[in-house]
Amino acid sequence: MPPEEIRPDDPKQRQREAHRAADPAAGPLTTDQGVVVDHTDDSLAAGERGPTLMEDFHFREKITRFDHERIPERVVHARGAGAYGFFEPYHSCAEFTKAAFLQDPAVRTPVFVRFSTVQGPRGSADTVRDVRGFATKFYTSEGNYDLVGNNFPVFFIQDGIKFPDFVHAVKPEPHNDIPTGASAHDTLWDFVSLQPETLHAIFWLMSDRAIPRSYRMMQGFGVHTFRFVDADGRGTFVKFHWKPKLGVHSLVWDEAQEVQGRDPDFNRRDLWDRIEAGDHPEYELGVQLVPEEDEHTFDFDLLDATKIIPEEQVPVRPIGRMVLDRNPDNFFAETEQIAFHTANVVPGIDFTNDPLLQARNFSYLDTQLIRLGGPNFTQLPVNRPVTPVRNNQRDGYHQSRIHSGTNYSENSLGAGCPAVAGTADPSAYRHLQERVDGAKIRKRSPTFQDHWTQPALFWHSMSDWEKQHMVAAFRFELGKVGAMKVRERTVEQLTLVDHELATAVAQGIGVELPERRDSTPSPAPSPALSFENLKGDGSIATRQIAVLVADGVDGAQLDAVRDVLEAAGGAVVEELAAHDGTVLDAAGVRRPVTRALPTVASVLYDAVLVPGGPDSALAVAADDAAVRFVRNAFRHGKPIGGLGAGAGVLGGLGLDGVRIANGDGGGAVSDQGVVTDTAPGAPGEEFGRAFTDAIAAHRHWGRAPVNG
Repeated sequence: MPPEEIRPDDPKQRQREAHRAADPAAGPLTTDQGVVVDHTDDSLAAGERGPTLMEDFHFREKITRFDHERIPERVVHARGAGAYGFFEPYHSCAEFTKAAFLQDPAVRTPVFVRFSTVQGPRGSADTVRDVRGFATKFYTSEGNYDLVGNNFPVFFIQDGIKFPDFVHAVKPEPHNDIPTGASAHDTLWDFVSLQPETLHAIFWLMSDRAIPRSYRMMQGFGVHTFRFVDADGRGTFVKFHWKPKLGVHSLVWDEAQEVQGRDPDFNRRDLWDRIEAGDHPEYELGVQLVPEEDEHTFDFDLLDATKIIPEEQVPVRPIGRMVLDRNPDNFFAETEQIAFHTANVVPGIDFTNDPLLQARNFSYLDTQLIRLGGPNFTQLPVNRPVTPVRNNQRDGYHQSRIHSGTNYSENSLGAGCPAVAGTADPSAYRHLQERVDGAKIRKRSPTFQDHWTQPALFWHSMSDWEKQHMVAAFRFELGKVGAMKVRERTVEQLTLVDHELATAVAQGIGVELPERRDSTPSPAPSPALSFENLKGDGSIATRQIAVLVADGVDGAQLDAVRDVLEAAGGAVVEELAAHDGTVLDAAGVRRPVTRALPTVASVLYDAVLVPGGPDSALAVAADDAAVRFVRNAFRHGKPIGGLGAGAGVLGGLGLDGVRIANGDGGGAVSDQGVVTDTAPGAPGEEFGRAFTDAIAAHRHWGRAPVNG
């Protein structure tokens, strides 16, 4: 449509010209006070690696305005699920920290954990491709300590002054508020293509790490380099790792999209249901420790939040475990109102000059002030420390304490109380003393400038199937980008990481194949980064097993299988039929149906079993929903079992390239996660062991490609 023609003397024309004159995009970037800004990529700091200065009014204004953009839900991490539990150390950690909650294995510290997605609002789905928050509040004897982390060990930017820009780019686009809970759109990839520091986190986002199977099967990381401080005031650099007892497992993109329609609350429901059932999630806390004198021995900067310390260089040292054993009583009062802050630390834990961490230490408190209606949010039950609170802070919105006495320090009328702790009091918090000096500058250290080596490390550490999924993810995401120049710039960046990867992505998104350039040398792989090495201890605890039944099912056989699976570690077995109610087994016994097939799908389960009974098997083979259930499970690499006539059902589905038992008396056959046995009666020990092992492996990628 051509622009509307308006006469020069038309008041509407003058109004539009005035609006254009005031449009902030029409001239140089300024502050809200109209002051022209010459640099917005780095915070003002005391030297290239020094702390951020509070006098940086541009940084503070930019972060403050961003923090106050949304009420009442969080700007990011709005959709969450939470649980209470406890933490206990394995042994005293006094050799490197004086933090009281890390000293005595007999002392359990209460915790609250909130898991979350980042991009979408509270009403979005759980299984989108996104970073996941993993924030833990420790109610310690010395005050509250918050370990505010993610399921990625790296972040997208190096300096917090760019956080509003990154979040604006990844959030729904402002003109149409689309897409919700997704990163596959122009503005995010425009930002990425222009900011190569994002690449490492983007590689994690394009991996299956971004679509966890369960919060109970998800790693957590503190992201930043912090400091431990011992009783003598000596510091040690530390990175925090949470490792789930059940291993690290994910969905694949094809099933994640279907889960969004079948059960958008998939992850939060899973967490709630398993805690209610007594299957309490457990995580091990580990740390990577670097002596202060070794700060500069790496080929990257420890203060750079876009980098990891490979575990092969600095092993993760287990120091304790956390168990989540109680669901909240009220979602709003607890999960929604809990307030985390990276600056909530206790004696023995301190900060570094990481510029992203420095920004978070300002931003989180600023956010809570508007989101929770003022400074008294710490009095809410879920935020209240278990230790006494004594200070002269008074009044404000939602004050619930009734104060008496004096409200200033020092005083004599109130007997000098509350008084500051003496210099000899070991319970007082003291920052680690270090020399800080440098010119006031907006400049990032050259040690932050390598943006390609660690993405290459991640890529070359992946197994073949993980690489296939990542290529598919890049193609999907960039295929949703309308601006061809953004696609082309992104492929150029990928070429600097790995030419074969860039070529594979370009072939799928209509971009001219890139010329081979001097890409980053292939680093030695880090096995700790691959799912192949994160499967846990082989347990099948809490795995959801679907059993497809109909009238005539071999009930004795089915009960025997259930006993094997439950005895092997607490798998959850559900019997699915074409209808709710009951089915009549081969012995004439009515068996309850757990769920009707039309209400579920294979994407909601970890494995599927088709038991024996000729009539039941015949009905299952004739049911389109049941056939689709099995084929989708096969396509997604999931374990599949077949017994008696049920094995014949699998044989008739054309499961490409997989051997199926054929009744020749050869016993159980296990091939690429498909386990079958045509022998009549209860399953033999061989079948039970093989099917349990197939489930413990989680996925079997060698048998068929996955769509997406």
